[in-house]
Amino acid sequence: MRVLLTTTSFQDTPGKHHEILAQGGYEIVRQRGPLPEKKMLELIGSPGGFDAFLCGDDDITARVIDAALPRLRVIAKYGIGLDKIDLEHASAKKIPVLNTPGVNHTTVAEHTIGLMIAVAKGFWFHAKSVKAGQWKRQTGYELADKTLGILGLGRIGKEVAKRAAAMEMKLLAYDQYWDEGFAREYDVRRINSIDEILRQSDVVTLHMNLTDDVRGCINKKTLAVMRKNAILVNTGRGGLVVEADVAEACKSGQLLGYGADVIEEEPIKPPHPFMEIDNIIITPHIASRTYESVQRQGVRAALNLVNFLKGDKDYIQANKF
Repeated sequence: MRVLLTTTSFQDTPGKHHEILAQGGYEIVRQRGPLPEKKMLELIGSPGGFDAFLCGDDDITARVIDAALPRLRVIAKYGIGLDKIDLEHASAKKIPVLNTPGVNHTTVAEHTIGLMIAVAKGFWFHAKSVKAGQWKRQTGYELADKTLGILGLGRIGKEVAKRAAAMEMKLLAYDQYWDEGFAREYDVRRINSIDEILRQSDVVTLHMNLTDDVRGCINKKTLAVMRKNAILVNTGRGGLVVEADVAEACKSGQLLGYGADVIEEEPIKPPHPFMEIDNIIITPHIASRTYESVQRQGVRAALNLVNFLKGDKDYIQANKF
């Protein structure tokens, strides 16, 4: 068996997941992703091909899947989000796509709260000032008693809500699938439109899956309805926002700032509208990259792959066919 391994946090972080993968006895071809479609096609075209992908946010398009056939048997995603995988095409070709739900919501929620605080207190500006030998200071904002709008009240959104409730924030949320029991327990008020969340919130955090319905939903028009000096946080997907419009809103003062762990095209490359704006804080897609979370994700991803390839039914499959 030949496996293409591309996820960097899986490779860089020690833990049991390496032992599980090694026990499979596979030939492992290691690359540092996320890889664009062109690089994926180049690797697949090299002698041998692959029986499996153990991937992160690589471009696994219809072309990549077709090029990997007939040898490819399974795509094992390290993580939850599947928007970089052509799930419909994989299903049409009877290729199982495995993923790891329920393993990273705690650490992503912590990162989300960290970004909120960093923007509200101006951490980036102040850290740069001190390191430059200056002592410039700006007045920040408290989050207590502010209204937090959560777009997407799934596993991560719920964990954010729990932590924000402990910080005495008022909670609003939008989600197509509503957990009334959770909402009552944490006093989360349901709002039935994205625009209304934006109008009513001092802080907005994005946790929706990236689908065509919500791609670019944070744009010039929707940013204009947000409260002056609102904070926007995105640990979901870069494609949920129109980046040039967010940059302009931060420069103009419409937004107090933007904190994100994701951008549309990763890694970031200059010139990018976010790079020179002090009230924009971007981290390099590391919200789920803690030792604890990496090992949970890594073990589940490795077990998914190994169990599938040896015929054991203990794996989590995201697509059905």
